[in-house]
Amino acid sequence: MKTGVYAGSFDPITLGHLDIIERAEKLFEKIIILVAENKKKQHLFSLQERKEMLEELFKEKKNLKVEVLNGLLAEYMKEKKLTFVVRGLRAISDFDYEFQHSTITKKLNPEIETVFLMTKPKYFYINSTLIKEIVSLNGKIKDFVPELIEKKLKEKFGK
Repeated sequence: MKTGVYAGSFDPITLGHLDIIERAEKLFEKIIILVAENKKKQHLFSLQERKEMLEELFKEKKNLKVEVLNGLLAEYMKEKKLTFVVRGLRAISDFDYEFQHSTITKKLNPEIETVFLMTKPKYFYINSTLIKEIVSLNGKIKDFVPELIEKKLKEKFGK
């Protein structure tokens, strides 16, 4: 069974992320969504909250599994005997970051192949940081995130 691994902080998950997942489902029989800590970011939701939100979002999808990444992606992939990483790209700035990330991951685990999927143009401008800023200022985010995530964000900000 071909399995793709889509790792990210998903703080919160956006419609752009969902677009990448839906398109990856056409390439792989199974998708593992890895929720990770990003030490460079100050997360709004805890790791457990993010995992639970994703599990709720995908509870009907039998081909999607949500797990937590504790450590390096390259080591996770080696331990699970998986080889395909799925990454989404929005703009050229994403490509630079993702290229560096995939290159070092492959150096750490030469078995890994990274599959890059371009986000649909209607999602190019969406990112989790902007979503949180919009919610904090009472803006509308229904066009950017799933309904469940909109609700959780509003609860988190007391809106």
